[in-house]
Parts: sequence; structure tokens; C-alpha cells
Amino acid sequence: MDEQYQYQQRDVPARPHKAFRLGEGKISGYASVFLGALSLLAVLAYLYPSYLTTTELRAVYDAKELQQVLKYGMYFSLFFGLLTFVLGGYRRLGITGIGLTSLAFFLGGWQIPVGPVAPKALSLGVDWLILAFLGSVFVFMTLEKLLPRYKDQVILRPGWGLDLWYFVFNHLAISAILLYANYHVSHFHWAVSDEVQAWVQALPLWVQVVAIILAADFVLYWEHRLFHEVGFLWPIHAVHHSVEDLDWLAGSRGHFIQMFSERAMVMVPLYLLGPDKAALDIYVAFAALQAVLIHCNTRLHFGPIKYLLVTPWFHHWHHSSEKPAIDTNYGAHTPIYDWLFGTLHVPSKHWPAHYGTTKPLPRSFMGQLWYPFACWLARRKPQGAD
Repeated sequence: MDEQYQYQQRDVPARPHKAFRLGEGKISGYASVFLGALSLLAVLAYLYPSYLTTTELRAVYDAKELQQVLKYGMYFSLFFGLLTFVLGGYRRLGITGIGLTSLAFFLGGWQIPVGPVAPKALSLGVDWLILAFLGSVFVFMTLEKLLPRYKDQVILRPGWGLDLWYFVFNHLAISAILLYANYHVSHFHWAVSDEVQAWVQALPLWVQVVAIILAADFVLYWEHRLFHEVGFLWPIHAVHHSVEDLDWLAGSRGHFIQMFSERAMVMVPLYLLGPDKAALDIYVAFAALQAVLIHCNTRLHFGPIKYLLVTPWFHHWHHSSEKPAIDTNYGAHTPIYDWLFGTLHVPSKHWPAHYGTTKPLPRSFMGQLWYPFACWLARRKPQGAD
């Protein structure tokens, strides 16, 4: 930690024109559009489950029960759309939401028959996208509104549309990511020990979960550190760090190379340990929730837990572009490895004043997709060439 560094307070512009206020129709308009879009996607998923849902997730939820959720989602989309006309504002959003929901009704709505699904090796994770979005909005956006770290930071902050696109892309690609990860770990079959796996499975469930967290985070720590400290790899990870206003959605921003490599690498220790499925399911849920939580715009105080688990305060410092914080706090689950390997930065009385990268990146999805390749090509360009 740099003792001479002068920490500052973060200055967040109010942006009142972007804020949601009751009675304007803006809340109703956006609610209608998002519920209408999710309803349409859900209907398509019911129509083509083999191509638009994930085998792993279908085993977790009851498709027939979720049709009742779809039913109310469609009706609420219509209600919010009509409310924009009553309030007199953002009617275009209301019309869009009503249009999307009407199309969902036309295609069969919540009454599409549910039957056996023929699994496909590759499919789009529409079901995962819908459930993750609804759950994240309900839990994490509520948390940010009740206990915000930066009260003036609006939901529609700069870059929210780009991060929403990343959220959609990463969740739809879940089957491809899992397929690649399983293919990757299959190359480690030679290292599997039946004795070790039997010993792990004999442990109490909570001990297995702790062992998984520590093993997974050891791999994630070093992979994360390599992305930062190896110049060739940094342009990939820089995409994730280009976010300048952190919230629950910001964690979705990440180059597809990083998304695939992280999932593949973290699967290796899980594959070798061979824990019970229950322990693995608990870890997956824990990792998914924590990945969103640590990017949240919340002042929630975690007490002594912050010394054991990565929290928003810890991870926000990782995203800071301030000098003392650069290349620190690599842990994804726990700060233990940062403490052990000397990369911990935790100024207890301060939060970051600046986020993002020290050099600006393109602000479009395609620009950021191409960014690492552009950096690599620039490095290979002969010195003095035009």
C-alpha cells in the first residue's frame, strides 16, 4: 500500500435526465419493454426447448410452474405499457413492450405444451438468461437502491447498454462455454486419483464446499494475475476493466476469450477433486452470486466476513485505476491468496475515486471484441512502418 498516496472522494455526476422517477412513465416504459422481451424469449424457449434451453438448467427448474411466472410477466408487461399512456410519458417504450408481449401471445403464450426435450450438444441458454436477469434485477438492483455506495449513480449510467449486451451474450453462450470447459478438463484424466476423490467425498459437505472454493480460487487467482501482468494477455482482460461505473451489471463485461478460459481453468480443480454433486451445486450457486455481488454499487458492510471472502469493497479496489490499486486484489472468492502473495490493497477507510483503465478502450461491443487482436497486430508491426 502506498502510504504517500492522497485518497480522494469519488465524484459521481447526478445525471437527473437519466434517473428513474415515479409518475413520469419511464419506469413503466422500461418495465414493459424488459418484461415483454423476456416473455417473448420465454415463449420461444418453450417452442424450441432443444435449441434455446440448457440441459443442465432444465434439471433444476419445473417448466410447467414457470409458465405461471410467464403468465404474470406478460400481463404486467401489458399493464406497464398501458400505464405509460395514462402517465403521458415514454409512450414509445410502452408501445414496444405491448408489441413484444402481443407477439408472445400470438405464438402461444404460457399455454404451450411442455413435454420431453431432446438434448442438443449446443444450444442457446435463453432459460439461463431469463432467470439470471430476473433474479439479478430483483436481488442486486434492490440492494443497490436500498444501500447504495454512490447514491447519485443512476441505473442507466454510461455504458449500461453495452454491459447489458455482454450480459445477454455471455448467458446465451453458456452451453458453448460448458462444452469447451468439459473438453478442456478431459485432457487431465491422467491426473485423476480415485483414492483422492473417495477421500474428498467422505468429507462433510461444508468441508467439501470450502475445499472447492479454496482450490478454485487458487487457479482463478493465478489466471487473473497472468491476465494483468503478462503484456500479451492484458488486452483481453482490459475489456473487463474498461467499465468506469461499477454496478451489478458491470461484471458481465468481458472478452469472450476470457470467459471461455476462466470457465475451462476453474473446472480443472473441480474435476480432479471429484466432490459430491451437492457440494458442486452449492459452489456454482455461490460463485455465480458472488461474481455479481462484488461489482455492485453497495455500501453493505460485511463485518469480519470481508477478511474471509471477496466483497464489493475489496473488488472495487481491483477495478480502480489509481496507482496504488493497479495490479492488486486478484482473488475471486477470498482475499487469502492476495495476502499470501503480496498483492493485497485494502485501505480500510477509503473507496476508489476512479475506475476503468488508464488508457481508454473502444466503447462499442465490436470495438472491444477486436481490441486484443488490434493490440497484438500493432506489436507485430515492424518499427517505423506506416
